[in-house]
Amino acid sequence: MKKIRNFCIIAHIDHGKSTLADRLLEHTGAVTEREAQDQLLDDMDLERERGITIKSHAIQMEYELDGEQYVLNLIDTPGHVDFSYEVSRSIAACEGALLIVDAAQGIQAQTISNLYLALENDLEIIPVLNKIDLPSAEPEVVKDQIIDLIGCEDEDIIPASAKTGLGIHDILRAIVERVPAPQGDPKGPLQAMIFDSVYNPFRGIEAYFKVVNGSINKGDEVQFMATGKKYFADEIGALKLQQQPKKTLSTGEVGYIISGIKDAREVKVGDTITRTEQPAQEAIQGFEDVKPMVFAGIYPVDTEDYEELRNSMEKLQLNDASLTFEPESSAALGFGFRCGFLGMLHMEIIQERLEREFGMTVITTVPNVSYYAYTKAGEEQTINNPSDLPEPSTLDYVKEPYIRAQIITKSDFVGSVMSLCIEKRGELKNQVYLTTDRVELTFEMPLGEIVFDFYDKLKTISRGYASFDYFPLEFRQSNLAKLDILLNGDQVDALSALIHRDNAYNLGKKICLKLKELIPRQQFDIAIQSAIGAKIISRETVKALRKDVTAKCYGGDITRKRKLLEKQKKGKKRMRQVGNVEVPQSAFLAVLKLD
Repeated sequence: MKKIRNFCIIAHIDHGKSTLADRLLEHTGAVTEREAQDQLLDDMDLERERGITIKSHAIQMEYELDGEQYVLNLIDTPGHVDFSYEVSRSIAACEGALLIVDAAQGIQAQTISNLYLALENDLEIIPVLNKIDLPSAEPEVVKDQIIDLIGCEDEDIIPASAKTGLGIHDILRAIVERVPAPQGDPKGPLQAMIFDSVYNPFRGIEAYFKVVNGSINKGDEVQFMATGKKYFADEIGALKLQQQPKKTLSTGEVGYIISGIKDAREVKVGDTITRTEQPAQEAIQGFEDVKPMVFAGIYPVDTEDYEELRNSMEKLQLNDASLTFEPESSAALGFGFRCGFLGMLHMEIIQERLEREFGMTVITTVPNVSYYAYTKAGEEQTINNPSDLPEPSTLDYVKEPYIRAQIITKSDFVGSVMSLCIEKRGELKNQVYLTTDRVELTFEMPLGEIVFDFYDKLKTISRGYASFDYFPLEFRQSNLAKLDILLNGDQVDALSALIHRDNAYNLGKKICLKLKELIPRQQFDIAIQSAIGAKIISRETVKALRKDVTAKCYGGDITRKRKLLEKQKKGKKRMRQVGNVEVPQSAFLAVLKLD
């Protein structure tokens, strides 16, 4: 146990976590030259294409210092705020963390929030100043920022460059000397905490765990405490680049278990594994349940694929524990799922992964957040979908979730960032100058306003320099209205949205105009209307494709033409009663991209 070190790498997006992990693996000989490649641990195509880490990845390396062999378990974590749940789970499996700060960009929002996560779990923090070889690096300025933030000494900060490999040995030495060895009772009953899992189509579910107390042997009968199910440990082992089977794993070690579990619902991330014959009395305190921020409906394009979509979602949930979903049905789209995501990027990634990894093509509805509705009788209802909102006659008021947003930006962009936040109904609470040209702005604003395109707009107006992070606050009463979209008088529930009454007119008009462009013309007029309750606030008409029935009449009496036109009119009337309007998939997506 004294020779084991468990640590993770935390940082803001793009500060060089994955590159540093590559160098650490090369220096400790965990990968051969033939296997080496950039972003070695990011094994998903999506991660490589976008250059971001989506999943945290665990890997084991061996390192010799002063004649002693040490085992280092490294977890590389994502930096984006939408994947912060991955970070919190990784941190729970570690005793130390490398806090990486880019010498050119300095401390950013995610650096701070990941640091707080690590401090809450009493991790030993090793600050690393990365990218000091860049011409735009300002190591002295950023060092002062780190000292202000953590309260460490100047010599505790390790200057490094993950690209050139500078300072890697200092980092490895610091990990061995500063990170404490895992604590636990090797003789006690087995307690192992699951911090991640993946679905393998050939071998069932593989769960990754950290042994907190006791030890586990191959062939033991083990019990998962949350579900109470029992299995045999068919294979256990260490997480090297390829899995390395072992006979036994003892206290403090990180490894995987394969026990032929086929049903995705039987493994819960944060659960405790124990032995059947000598069980532990209570489970380890895992991490708290995830709070989804954004809700959207995901529907199969073909209703027959509903069960297949459910299986795909369950397998995906194994690998991404922050995804939550429950069945729902919609008049326009049939059966599907109401899914909870941590943010818009998370939603996009889930949709891509469903398409790539499981071959499912899906329709996503307009994203929204959870509300509480209070009726005049004093009942409280949770509203995840705008169509669940009670009738306006019985509704008393609605509460919506608020967040505290922390935005760190250059001082040149303060004005434009402020006006963006105020436009989104934000209230400025605090403004702190971190350095002469970096400002931290704190806003309180409704979560519903940042769901759509807030992040993209923020990046645009600050030329990519603003970093954004948020924490949920309480629910507050708001003047919200339900905006319905009607096609020929029929409501399209997938396009309904709950929005602030002041914005309803503008948005209703914009959606109608957009749909007019996207809905194909039929043989009859299509009325596109937006309404609040029974009140229509805007209307557009898609004109009918007209067939010229009088073309064959040359000359002759007007009554002949009139007779043909009357006949056509009756036909159109009948067609309008039976004809239904198909809303193309592009229309659902275009509404998301409205300004």
